[in-house]
This record gives sequence, structure tokens and C-alpha cells, in this order.
Amino acid sequence: MPNFLDIHTTDPAALRDILAQAGNMKTARGTRPKGTPDDDQPLAGHVVALIFEKPSTRTRVSFDVGVRQMGGSTLVLSGAEMQLGHGETIADTARVLSRYVDLIMIRTFGEDILHEMAEHATVPVINGLTDNSHPCQIMADVMTFEEHRGPIKGKRVAWMGDGNNVAQSFLHAAASFGFDFTFSGPAQLDPRDDLVGAVRKAGQDVRIERDPAKAVADADLVVTDTWVSMGDAESSRQRRHNLLRPYQVNERLMDAAPDHAMVMHCLPAHRGEEVTDAILDGPRSVVFDEAENRLHAQKAIMRWCLDA
Repeated sequence: MPNFLDIHTTDPAALRDILAQAGNMKTARGTRPKGTPDDDQPLAGHVVALIFEKPSTRTRVSFDVGVRQMGGSTLVLSGAEMQLGHGETIADTARVLSRYVDLIMIRTFGEDILHEMAEHATVPVINGLTDNSHPCQIMADVMTFEEHRGPIKGKRVAWMGDGNNVAQSFLHAAASFGFDFTFSGPAQLDPRDDLVGAVRKAGQDVRIERDPAKAVADADLVVTDTWVSMGDAESSRQRRHNLLRPYQVNERLMDAAPDHAMVMHCLPAHRGEEVTDAILDGPRSVVFDEAENRLHAQKAIMRWCLDA
């Protein structure tokens, strides 16, 4: 059974299969009530452990509801309760949980924790977010883009702000799905050089553009995220705000983008900081479609992991 640890560690054909499955499942549900089970109940009899070392709204609710809709059961655990990596080694936790549950989703800090869990678990492990990556979010984002604009291959995504975990997963996705990527932010917060180099080597055009207006000039999609992410030191808040203020996604910036360019944000948004109310609530924003598609994309990821 496969793990879903990152975009770039999953075969591109499998990523396409997952998105197709997600679209089919979304269509099949139609407008039925959220608590109504799916007709086919692919996770009937399965138990999924949801581990949260970081706070979560969308990841927790979308995974929990998704499992229930597919007929399975969830076990929600916090890192503090489990003393993950402190009271018990991560390897031992992985071995024990594998005796009880059929699938593990973990939202944690370092990539090392995720990979140690996956190495020692005998059931599939899904990356619900780490400090370096957020692949489930990007699967939902690609799904959302293609619902509105068709195939993302050959299009250009412009990222505004901090080269954080979501930005890095967009770079992974650029290589896997064949779109180009422009990063616009301060040099201190650039995405990793090795990652940029790997995507360029895969044949995609990756640009670093300090002028935000130039960065969005040929964009099909403009994406941003909070200026202070979970894990960033609170003492750095003012410094980061000063660095990132020129990269706010606002009306003036979007006037420099093509008329068809959409705006995404993985949420939660700090309104008035990285994005204005007028943009987030305006006609170019698809942020709530993104949020909904976390549910459908993750349901398809779980089915893929369990071959269900």
C-alpha cells in the first residue's frame, strides 16, 4: 500500500488518477447533505488515525468528514496527548498504531518525523502538512484551478510573499503537472535553491521576480499565504511584515494581472495583511472552492492509499 508523503514522491500518473477520482466523487455527491454517506462506502470497516501536532481547522474537519462519508471511522489524536517522539519513539508509535488502524494521517513539524512514521508504519501514511510541504492542499488547488480554467499544464502560477511550505509544494507540483512558476517576495524568504533548480531541470520555467507587478503580468493564478506561519517565531512578526508588505495581494496588484487570473489562498487568511478583503471576497477569488476541494481531494488520496 502506498504512502502519500509529497507531490514529487508520488508518480504523476497516480496524481492524475487521484484528481480524476476526486472529481468523480464530488460530482456523485451532488448537493446531498454533508452527513449523507457516499453510495459505495469504500472505507467501510476502516479506521483512520488523524494525528495533529499543529493546530488545524480545514485539515481536521475535511479528513474527518471525508472518512465518515466513505463509511470509515476516525481516531483524532494530538501530539501532546501522545508525547510523540518524547514519551515514545516515533518508530514505536508507528508500529503500535499500525496494529490498530488502517491508515495514518499526520500533521507535524519536520520532514524527519513524517518519514520516520512512514518508514516504520505498516499501513499507509499521509502527509497532512509539515514545515516543508503541504501536498494535500496543492492537490485541492490543482483540482480547483482545473474546475475553473481547464488543464493547468502550460499555465503560470505566481506566488506572492513567503517561500514557505505551501509555496514549496507548488514548486513540486509545477514539475509533476507541467506548469510554470514565478516567485515574488523578499530574497530573505526565497524558496530553496535546490528545489528551484530541480523544477527547472524538469523543464519548467521558474522565475524569481522581486517586482510584484511584473510577477503577475502573465499569471493565470496568483497565490499567497500568511506572512507569519505556524512554526515562525512570534518575535519575527514585525520584521516579516515589513519585508512582505510590498507583496500584498490587493486591487492594485491584480490590476496588473491578466483579466482571467484567479486568486487562491490556503486559509486561514489574515485579512488586510497578505490579502485585502476586496480581493478575498471578490470575483477573482476561489478560496472557498479550494477549501471545499480539500475534502474531495483527500477522500481520493485515502482511497488511493488503501486501494479502496
